[in-house]
Amino acid sequence: MVEEGTKAPPFCLKDSTGRERCLEEFTGKWVVLYFYPKDNTSGCTLEAIEFSALEEEFKNLGAVVIGISPDTCESHARFIGKHNLTVLLLSDPEKKVLEPYGAWRLKKMYGRESMGVARSTVLVSPRGEVARTWKSVKAAGHAAKVLEALKEAAV
Repeated sequence: MVEEGTKAPPFCLKDSTGRERCLEEFTGKWVVLYFYPKDNTSGCTLEAIEFSALEEEFKNLGAVVIGISPDTCESHARFIGKHNLTVLLLSDPEKKVLEPYGAWRLKKMYGRESMGVARSTVLVSPRGEVARTWKSVKAAGHAAKVLEALKEAAV
């Protein structure tokens, strides 16, 4: 994972409409980057719905919520439409952001090891620094925990 207190690695990725979105576009705002394995899977859907449900509260604290996975822009568009998601989803099939942020890593499942996206979150300060990290998270209730951390940090 990226280290707290360091500069957040810059990036540009495409959103669900194919528009390029860059981290620098959000300078001056808090940025919640949540990394997830796959659109339309149970945990990822739950997490995206919870972040969307709390998005207004994040906005009121000057934050933008961005979900990043290796899925395509088209997959993100279907995911957003199917579940009425409001958070920004970015496509990273080449792992240009997943790797430097430490979300693409060796995972163990049922005794087998393989590379994959570890559900994790990074809170980036308005100055572009890593303010907080969550290395391995459970989807249920995670958005609320991030919101609470943001409330403390944004004071």
